Amino acid sequence: MIKLMLVDDHAVLRDGLKNILDMESDIEVIAEAVNGNDAIAKVKEAMPDVILMDINIPEKNGIEATSVIKKLYPSIKILILTMFDHDEYFMSAIREGADGYLLKDAPSQHVVDAIRSVANGQSVIHPSMTKKFLGFMQPKVEEVEEEKPADSMLTEREKEVLLCLVQGMNNKEIAKTLFISDKTVKIHVSNIFKKLGVKSRSQVVIYAVQNQLVPLS
Repeated sequence: MIKLMLVDDHAVLRDGLKNILDMESDIEVIAEAVNGNDAIAKVKEAMPDVILMDINIPEKNGIEATSVIKKLYPSIKILILTMFDHDEYFMSAIREGADGYLLKDAPSQHVVDAIRSVANGQSVIHPSMTKKFLGFMQPKVEEVEEEKPADSMLTEREKEVLLCLVQGMNNKEIAKTLFISDKTVKIHVSNIFKKLGVKSRSQVVIYAVQNQLVPLS
């Protein structure tokens, strides 16, 4: 059972999400919070597996709350659910440790699936944000040529897996694309995380693109 906390200052939205999630047999909403400080205070008592976090909330915003919670409880997964599709919000959320970033126009089933994905250690990025991010980073590539990172620390297979991660594939899709087992994919992903010093798939995307480890086209 996935224990979930909802963080949003709009009661109608929280109620709507709770009604949707109550229909899922493997997800239980165990706590709700209306602002960042409220969320931080309730996390210690509730200890959810996943937090569904809005950005535009009072007191501490969702990004600030994510930063505090991740420092205190790094194992808790945080999935941002927001109306903001701005690059700066997305980049800040991921840098502060968010495990996923979805827009509120996402279908309800997508949200449900994303909760399961982050609970299982995967990361989820809204497709439009991935495209915007790649486009946002493209003009900056030439500026960092002299500091190109040593991607030689990755094996050729790890580079193939990394490209699949940047393209938003899950483990099963990577396994199918590269004709390897799910278990082998997990090992490669773990090795990539260690070598690049990242903690989530979302951070992998940012690192890989900023450091030119994958083609942008």
